This record gives sequence, C-alpha cells and structure tokens, in this order.
Amino acid sequence: MKTVHQACYEILREQGLTTFFGNPGSNELPFLQDFPTDFRYILGLHEGAVVGMADGYAQATGKPALVNLHSAAGTGNAMGALANAWNSHTPLVVTAGQQVRTMVGVEALLANVDAPSLPRPLVKWSCEPACAQEVPLALSRAIHTSATPAKGPVYLSVPYDDWKQEAGPGVEHLAGRRVELAGLPSDETLASLVSTLEQAKNPAMIVGPDVDAADANSFAVTLAEKLSMPVWMAPSAPRCSFPTTHACFRGLLPAGIASISRLLEGHDVVLVVGAPVFRYHQYEPGEYLPKGTRLIAITCDINEATRAPMGDALIADIAQTLRALAGRVSQSARPLPAAMRRPEPAREESGPLTPERVFDILDDMAPRDAIYVNESTSTTGTLWQRLRMTEQGSYYFAAAGGLGFALPAAVGIQLAKPERRVIGVIGDGSANYGIQALWTAAQYNIPAIFIIMKNGTYGALRWFAGVLQVENVPGLDVPGLDFCALARGYGVDALRADSSESLTRALRQALASNKPMLIEVETRT
Repeated sequence: MKTVHQACYEILREQGLTTFFGNPGSNELPFLQDFPTDFRYILGLHEGAVVGMADGYAQATGKPALVNLHSAAGTGNAMGALANAWNSHTPLVVTAGQQVRTMVGVEALLANVDAPSLPRPLVKWSCEPACAQEVPLALSRAIHTSATPAKGPVYLSVPYDDWKQEAGPGVEHLAGRRVELAGLPSDETLASLVSTLEQAKNPAMIVGPDVDAADANSFAVTLAEKLSMPVWMAPSAPRCSFPTTHACFRGLLPAGIASISRLLEGHDVVLVVGAPVFRYHQYEPGEYLPKGTRLIAITCDINEATRAPMGDALIADIAQTLRALAGRVSQSARPLPAAMRRPEPAREESGPLTPERVFDILDDMAPRDAIYVNESTSTTGTLWQRLRMTEQGSYYFAAAGGLGFALPAAVGIQLAKPERRVIGVIGDGSANYGIQALWTAAQYNIPAIFIIMKNGTYGALRWFAGVLQVENVPGLDVPGLDFCALARGYGVDALRADSSESLTRALRQALASNKPMLIEVETRT
C-alpha cells in the first residue's frame, strides 16, 4: 500500500509541480524526506522572499508553483507576499507543516492553531485535512483550485505525522486528473457585444493584467486596430498587456476616481478586459463614469465582476473572448488614433542621475524582449513613458502594492524564463523587504540584473504626503545603505553607477554576464 507521502509526490509529479520554493522548519522535514531526484528545491532565506520568488515563477510560467512554509510563523512571515499573489491571480499551492495531530489540541510549540483561518482572506481555498487519508485528495483539490480561473493562491496545512500513514483506497485516481474551464460566451452574448462595439461612436478599451497572463495581448491589439480604439493600461497595472509603442496606446490610467472619469470623457463605450473596475489608490472623489458613457467589463474573476461600482460585467475566458471579438468585429472606417509622442531624451546633467536618464539608458541597452520587474514605485509613471515594452510578459509589478515583491520575483521570473533577460528596477526602500533573495540568485546562479534606484528616501511616501497635505512626518528617509556591500555579502557581484558613463559600463557588463549582478545607481529624488 502507498503511503500518503508517496501518493502526494505522484500527484505533484503528474501535475507538473516539481519545483518547490521553500524555507523549511522541523514540521516540514517529513514531507521533504527522500526528496526525489527529478524534483528541485529552491531555498529562500525568508518566507516573504520565498513566496515572492514563487509568485514570479508562477506568473511567468502561467502554471501553479509549490511553496513550502513552516507552520504559523512561516505563514505569518509570508502574508505580505501572499497579498500580492492574491491580487495578481497567481496560482500558488502553499503547503505548511503542522504539529503531529495529538499535539495540536494542547497547542504545543509549533502548532498552527486554527491553521485554515490564518491565511484568509488572501487565498482562494484553505484546508487542514481531517485525517491523513484525506491529504492526497486535499492536495489534488488545492492544485486544481489554484489553477482554474480566477487563478490564485491556496493553502494546505498538513500534520507531519500524516506523511508516513497509509493512503486510502482509490488514491490512484488522483494523480492524472484534469480540471478545465470552458469559458467562451454564447454566440448570442458575443453578437450583442460585437454590435455594441461596432455601433459605438467613440469606443475605448482598458486592458488589465489578466490579458497578459492569458497570452492574449495580440488579440487585444487586433481588436483595438479594427475598432480604432485608444487603449489604456488599468490603474497600478501589475503587468503590461499592450505594446507601449503602438499608436493606440495611451499609457497607464491614474488611480483616482475623478481622474479616470476625466480621461474617459467623450467615449460612449468603454470596454475593460482582464482588470478590476477599477483599482483606485488615492481618494479622489468624483463621478465613476462621465455622463453618457457605458462600461462593459470582461473578467475571469467573479469577485471583480460583482464588486465593481458601475457597468456591466461578463465572466469569461479572457483569451477566448478577446480572440472571438477580434475575429467578429468589422473594420472601422475611423482612422487609428495619432500615436503619442515619445518624451524627449533626458538631458545629461551633473550630479546624481535623474530617473528619466536611467530609463533612457536602460531602454537603449536592454534587449527588446527584456522583462522588467518594477518596485521603484515613485518612478513608475516615468518607467511606463520611457521603456518600450512590446513583447508578451515584459513587465511585472506588485499587484497589492506591498513592498518586497520585485527583487525575489525577478529571481523567480528569470528561473522560469532563462531565454530572456530579467531586469529588476527597485527602489532603495523597497529592496530591503526582499534582499534575502540575492542569496538564492547567487546559490542557484540565476542571472537576473538588479538595478537599485538609490535616492535615500521613500519617494512614493513623500509624494503621498503631498497628496494628503501632511507635514513633518518621521520615517521617510533611509540613509546609510550600501547595496554593493549587501550584494557581495550574499554572493552577488555588484557595481556602483553615479553617471551615464558608469551606468552604461555597468549595464554592458551585467548583460554580458551569465551571473546575477546588482547595480546601485545614485538618483535624484
């Protein structure tokens, strides 16, 4: 008879979850015993970094990744990163070791009391099986729940004495199961939507991260071209779903109610695809939509559909629906929108580099299929204006706004996409939240490039202090950090740049290397 341990590893193997990201404790050791040679374990030095790496890896592959955390403490350390994964619809199967069953009730050391409740509401499903024989079924359910739209993290707590128990009858049916969602709208629904779009006098489209996640950018481009629509990226977009060089592209929407409404003025139909409606940030009261504007959202997430404060929503497969619309709408007689002018090259000035100058150099030198992972939050608008992002899967950002995403995510994305160069653009305040991922990059020789935008302050907070009109706030500056020394301490080569010439040399060296490298860039606030 198979053990629970054997049955679960067969499920993981058949479902393709052979890469683990983890930071194990004593409760997890029985699960990792006799680790198979066809699996790999990517060790991280902090659970937040572990989930960040898995988040990047799962987003880049589009498939679930397995995370191995230590009981309640490890789960707690990972909660900020789970918030990002939840908001980006990242399919993660998070496992956590539990005390032996006879010790949970007395709340022995390392018992995860009420384990299923701990990660909520940042997971789609959470479970601690009632007995050992239920563990394989719970693992199978976790994998399929994570991978079906809207994708997202799930959580499974397993007492560590369960792994050696005999599996129950019928466990052999679990490993090869397939669960798929057929999400194409009916012909009648599609016909109605096509008619609405074709009859619109001035339609516009807003695309969100789920378009890029569905590999559907090209369908969005075709639809925009056929209807001659201007296209915006959704506010605070964690991915780039439309080529930033395209004539239809209008940039990143702001995150305020009134600002969005002003930009949509004059558009009678607004089609939102693969994005919440909308993810606002700063409170900016106003009308949700201009008078006379109809909004229609296509989403894979029932929660996003139902919580929207305005418009109609269609819950459907993003790629199939976009492809169907692009194929069915007629070519509009309207001319394409005039392309936005690219900003003038930033001037060379003495002293620390401006963010504009950094991005101009980066755009000039990086491969056209480079993948950017952004957590320089105060320069996000500038990045979108100056970096040409044209390929599928070219951009990632923390979906919940939680710091600590970009540095570990860059490691995970580079691991998933070894054929492309991954470049993290990370603020000096943000970098400290996931700095431990540098060790993983060094140990596994994952050649991501980390550009630290060092200005000595939390720039986004300083901007928000202005928005809120607050003064004399403590804790906004972070002086005295030496990222080159930190990187070398973790085993990563590092260079310092304080001019265009030195940044150009550093980037040339990093791009020619097959090892991870950190570049600390002195920038202006």
